[in-house]
Amino acid sequence: MKFFNAILIIILSMLILSACGKSNFKAESKETISAVKEALNEKAKKTNKKSGDIHFYLPFGYEIEDESPNNIILKNGSKQYILFNNPQENKMSNVVYKSTVAQNKDLDINEQFKKSDQFGYLIIKKLDDDMNEMTIGIGGTKITTLIKTSSMKNEAAVMTQMVKSVVNNKK
Repeated sequence: MKFFNAILIIILSMLILSACGKSNFKAESKETISAVKEALNEKAKKTNKKSGDIHFYLPFGYEIEDESPNNIILKNGSKQYILFNNPQENKMSNVVYKSTVAQNKDLDINEQFKKSDQFGYLIIKKLDDDMNEMTIGIGGTKITTLIKTSSMKNEAAVMTQMVKSVVNNKK
């Protein structure tokens, strides 16, 4: 009887530990799509940073690491993000989306979110078991990062807030 109980405890322990293991890409992807959709429907965050002619919202803990006219390299801890902005394209444009899709052939997630005032998108390419390249964009602006599957949903919401906030300073 003790032997049976020991085997049962070991099997239950293995099941519990395996459930706490790597995140399920399919389930996380669905939650990420929902998070992006929800963030796209929210009011844009107030801008608090400026880089050249670009004004945007930068959440607490994020900092600008490097900048050029169309690219801003952001950092949050050890994570890096590339915020790309084409000031010639408005929030309804799909030019940046089309060029991003053309550069990445085997995409695991390619979602578009169309509204009367914006064209948003989420692109995820699985790199290995637990790492992904995730791009979120609205019109001529996109942000890209490398992200663990388990962090996609939370990161997607923040990244969408940043992209949605971008305002180009007209000269």
